[in-house]
Amino acid sequence: MERAIDHYLQQWKDAARRKPLVIRGARQVGKTYSIRQLGTTFPYYVEVNFEKDRQIAGVFSGSLSPRTICEKLSVFYRTPIEAGNTLLFFDELQVCPDAIRALRFFQEEFPELHLVAAGSLLEFALAEIPTHGVGRLTNLFMYPLSFEEFLTALGEGQLVAMINNGSPEQPLDQLFHDRLLELLRVFLIIGGMPEVVQQYIEQRDILFCQRLQDDIIITARDDFAKYRARAPLARLDEVFRAIPFQTGNKFTYASIDPSVKSTIYKDCLDMLVQAGLAYLVYHTAAQGIPLGAQVKPNLFKAILFDVGIQQRLQRNDVSLLLTASDHNEINRGNIAEAFVGTELIKHGPTHLPPALYYWRRQAKSSNAEVDYVVQLGNEIVPVEVKSGSKGSMQSMHLFLKERGLPYGIRVSTENFSAYDKIRVVPLYAVSTIQRELIL
Repeated sequence: MERAIDHYLQQWKDAARRKPLVIRGARQVGKTYSIRQLGTTFPYYVEVNFEKDRQIAGVFSGSLSPRTICEKLSVFYRTPIEAGNTLLFFDELQVCPDAIRALRFFQEEFPELHLVAAGSLLEFALAEIPTHGVGRLTNLFMYPLSFEEFLTALGEGQLVAMINNGSPEQPLDQLFHDRLLELLRVFLIIGGMPEVVQQYIEQRDILFCQRLQDDIIITARDDFAKYRARAPLARLDEVFRAIPFQTGNKFTYASIDPSVKSTIYKDCLDMLVQAGLAYLVYHTAAQGIPLGAQVKPNLFKAILFDVGIQQRLQRNDVSLLLTASDHNEINRGNIAEAFVGTELIKHGPTHLPPALYYWRRQAKSSNAEVDYVVQLGNEIVPVEVKSGSKGSMQSMHLFLKERGLPYGIRVSTENFSAYDKIRVVPLYAVSTIQRELIL
């Protein structure tokens, strides 16, 4: 399954100067698969799975000299570890803290070796070893499949090309516009988890895909036991299940259970964000850039990392989404807004943690709000999500007027178009928002 991150992995491989690479992201988003694919481009490939081969941790218990470590690993795995010829992969890195500490020495003493690392819940382990490699590592953040990756996996690469060539001046033919909206309906149900997408490609069985989603949800909840020293398991589950039902609104702890201290729920939400299972959308004053310098930390929304998982937790009637002639059904449970947020993240900078912002006017009695605010170059651009082809744009126009901005973007089921100061981008084409043509 071709992934966008493969391009960045190849760039890292070919770079004249490189650092050890750490792939970060939620469990089961495809990190190990993509690294193994990269391994096929090397004469030799060594995969060190610290969870599977527990005894291998002993290699890192003494000297952290990279050449000494590689010599021992080469003997254990009976494979040469040579600079330029071998990809060395540390998987489930969080299991071996000494291996995390060793990463910095690989950059300092053996930089010519291709070393990549990944793991489940890796963020927690890295946070506990703050000097593991500051300035000595390259980070890549990986997510579930984007809608474009889903289309490519389906063999619909030509539709991807059409999306990328679309613009207000060159909208898509109605035939292809409708086809993309139908495929989007499917994606909003199955989401972008690689196992689920692969099953859909092979069987076209949405009910079975939903069973796989249930398995992923159960696995995620089982992982909560690994957080128990940080947050109560029952409360973690409550927050995880509350996020889909608060999507599109300010996230409030009291809405979960007013009898529980908000600090407990806050710790739980922080854990879910660290695990890559949730993203926060912070309120920004949006008076200038960077947007992150003007946030209110206690004023935010939250979305889950995958729209398919969110849809499953909400237990929406997906048959309505598949068969309804009214495209407004697409946004049941604010799924469209969550989809746009996750797509913005997936098409954002791969070397930075996810960052999303929204704006709400703080004046009393005002309900003016813009779903997302993005920075495109040196411009601030508001993005409004409308599931159908209708919907007032009063908040958008107010924001544009107050900030003196040239245009805003409306994301909806409409085709590419433009009117007044509004540029319309179809829901299936969120990836184009950061494209120069839209600027």
